[in-house]
Amino acid sequence: MKIVVLCGGLSMERNVSITSGTLICKALRALGHRAVLVDMFFGLEDVDVPIERIFDELPEIREAQVGSQAPDLEKVKASRKWVSPSKIGKGVLELCQMADVVFLGLHGACGEDGRIQATLDLLGVPYTGSGCLGSALAMDKDLTKQIIAPLGVRTPAWKTYTYTENEIPGIVAQTQLPVVVKPVDSGSSIGVSIAHTQAELADALRVNLGLERVVVEQYVKGREIDVGVLDGVALPSIEIIPKQGFYDYVNKYQAGATLEICPTPIDPEIERRLGEVALTVHNALGLKGYSRSDYIVDEKGEIYFLEINTLPGMTPTSLMPQEAAAVGIDYNSLCQRIVDLALKEVRA
Repeated sequence: MKIVVLCGGLSMERNVSITSGTLICKALRALGHRAVLVDMFFGLEDVDVPIERIFDELPEIREAQVGSQAPDLEKVKASRKWVSPSKIGKGVLELCQMADVVFLGLHGACGEDGRIQATLDLLGVPYTGSGCLGSALAMDKDLTKQIIAPLGVRTPAWKTYTYTENEIPGIVAQTQLPVVVKPVDSGSSIGVSIAHTQAELADALRVNLGLERVVVEQYVKGREIDVGVLDGVALPSIEIIPKQGFYDYVNKYQAGATLEICPTPIDPEIERRLGEVALTVHNALGLKGYSRSDYIVDEKGEIYFLEINTLPGMTPTSLMPQEAAAVGIDYNSLCQRIVDLALKEVRA
């Protein structure tokens, strides 16, 4: 099968995406597919093989590893040879139209927010994961909470702000601490802070100053647990225990920084409820194929939904592959299942 694996792009999660895409492409080739790894922003500008022969003369897959810092996107933009306002690189859409399916290894903006999904829909190209509407809703933490809260899904109290520097003192004065501050539409814990004091809250708001919207959410102390959904079934949950601080960008992607336990050692009734909530959120947003949602379970056993990912990470330390492995689905098989689900969706 001819498969384009899209990664990279112009998201703050770009480096994570490249690592995910690299591993996905290797797995698909190991399964016998003619898979091509393509950075959505740079496209084919450094590929020597003519586009019409690319699936027969597969370009080499370069090694990739997530660094400890998020990328400098201005430097990324400046380094592209092709001069164009497009966020989609030269030859990308043409190559996607030549493929049997596109495997979306993208994360964050332009990858999980529905825009590339809508583009591929218009081109009639099958792709993995959820559609444009579900992706857009799930990417927006505020809209997601508004949709799932009336369904009985408990989520920490929150407010969403668009603000200037001069408005920060007012927000700080009216906020009951502690809180978590996070961008409304990014992942990998980029821009996320836990504020226990007014000074910490002011600093956290300044970090995200200039963003369209920022969520200020009640901090709930408890165990951090994630649950994946694959083909309409909740996978075993995984507990995340950072060795230092909270589950930020460094703790997510640096090997050994976080203890991850799957299945979670938790009361079977709570595990069952976690699976039910994960499926409720997945279905309420109209998601397809697979997803992974984040929760806090407090000391009373109450479950608080935090957010959901429509294209979960597929790096060596990512959670979705670990959850799949707990039910006997290895990495290569998981990639094949995701491709099969995409094609099943097209046939339906």
